[in-house]
Amino acid sequence: MTITPNAPVLNSLYQQSVADYWNAEENPVNLRLGEVDGLYHHHYGIGEVDWSVLEGPADTRELRVVNELHRLESAQADALMAHLGPLRPEHRLLDAGSGRGGSSLLANIRFGCQVDGVSISESQVAFANQQAKERGVDDRVRFHFRNMLDTGFEAGAFQAIWNNESTMYVELSQLFAAHARLLRRGGRYVCITGCYNDAYGLPSRAISQINAHYICDIHPRSTYFKEMAANRLVPVSVVDLTAATIPYWELRARTHLATGIEEAFLEAYKGGSFQYLLIAADRV
Repeated sequence: MTITPNAPVLNSLYQQSVADYWNAEENPVNLRLGEVDGLYHHHYGIGEVDWSVLEGPADTRELRVVNELHRLESAQADALMAHLGPLRPEHRLLDAGSGRGGSSLLANIRFGCQVDGVSISESQVAFANQQAKERGVDDRVRFHFRNMLDTGFEAGAFQAIWNNESTMYVELSQLFAAHARLLRRGGRYVCITGCYNDAYGLPSRAISQINAHYICDIHPRSTYFKEMAANRLVPVSVVDLTAATIPYWELRARTHLATGIEEAFLEAYKGGSFQYLLIAADRV
């Protein structure tokens, strides 16, 4: 059973601007990669690159690049799934900021669980629900036009919740309070996120470019741990994926799928101002 959210889905001009951005987004680096196996992930990749994809016959180069970038983003999704803890088919999961639904569908494939995804992009919710229908799992995987800060789901409904590159669109104090309410005691929260390195100082120029490109506000690393502690979320694993994601960006920068933001990511990662972290925490 669910209840109606207590507030409008979009409750600020900023949230409206973010929704407008993702409603209009049809970037080939997201759509073409999802066409490989029907899992549209909307996040970055990790792992060593097979650079041979840039060699060989020119007429098949585009396909090789698409397949390799999708392999790397699938490896990132696999890493997140591996940290969700022991799950059984009767468990219920929440994908907060679910995009076009790739992670939710993957979780259902892996664990057989019921999965709810929430997004403030109506077009992406419709796309994701169509994907679930085409796979014949729309009775187990459902996507909702809702705000992750006020989903309307009942307290303690979920065994696991994750954010995959979506925490930079909200205040972490509000987000983790919402997740702590929705998670049952002993449940698991996982996020993969870019955050700026407190030891570097204030956000670098490259991070400001990333914020402007995606209409987001990248948080400092320290805020994640401070707000988790304040909301009964105790980290059990922290993995620095920065070195693992750099090859993905180096490959993407050399392909037809480059969007122009690649150099900012590479400058920020290599300069030490930006980190790519996986944080898994238990609700206590």
